[in-house]
Amino acid sequence: MRQKRILIAIFAALLFLLSCSTVPVTGRRQLNLVPESTINSMSFQQYDEVIKGSKLSTDQAATQMLKRVGKRIEDAATKYMNDNGMAGAMSGYKWEFNLIDNDSVVNAWCMPGGKVAFYTGILPITKDENGMAVVMGHEVAHAIANHGAERMSQGLLAQMGGIALSEALKNKPEETQNLFMMAYGVGAQVGVLLPYSRLHESEADNMGLIFMAIAGYDPRTAVDFWQRMANLSQGSAPPEFLSTHPSDQKRIQKIQALIPEAMKYYEQSKQ
Repeated sequence: MRQKRILIAIFAALLFLLSCSTVPVTGRRQLNLVPESTINSMSFQQYDEVIKGSKLSTDQAATQMLKRVGKRIEDAATKYMNDNGMAGAMSGYKWEFNLIDNDSVVNAWCMPGGKVAFYTGILPITKDENGMAVVMGHEVAHAIANHGAERMSQGLLAQMGGIALSEALKNKPEETQNLFMMAYGVGAQVGVLLPYSRLHESEADNMGLIFMAIAGYDPRTAVDFWQRMANLSQGSAPPEFLSTHPSDQKRIQKIQALIPEAMKYYEQSKQ
């Protein structure tokens, strides 16, 4: 039994070396067994199902704000990737930004390939374009950093012995679909991502601040947004967004420490 565990550990290490990619901004190496074209196809299909099963907001001002902020964050992320030699990483993206009419859901998410959804319930917390840019930058960062694909790859390794996604889809389609749902957590009724790890959250905070700064939004407003979210959760069950994006004073302190770097990009955007 011990020898088997050793062999599995060696196999996992070799697989990591052969199948790893690099997270933008942070430079962390991550396991990725999931081809972008395949995961994007699964994402687009799931996103369409969620949008078709939801009521979109008829508030034209809020919807246009969402699309405007989304486009600016899209352009900023593209610029960052192009400037840092990673232009091809977003070649399969088909950006889409939708505002779902549900005031009881305080949530937002971005799936692979740039598929974004906000719920009207989060708008009183974002308050304005800057607040919306904080959330947009953070969620887009999760997608660009391939955090969901990394979690799905870990599931392929743990549950299916590290077989390729194409093989898993062919031989174990139901199990593979379940892995996708676990990794991205978008349900049929309400899209709610499963909790990311603290590492993933820190990376998304870092990347999100830079993206919003490049887009011309003041990264210092991120502190105010996360403080409003933290206050909202006091004394009651946390909203969906906080159940998947843990917020506490330590996190806010870390964001404050990241702001000086993001401000460099913000100042450049104003030149």
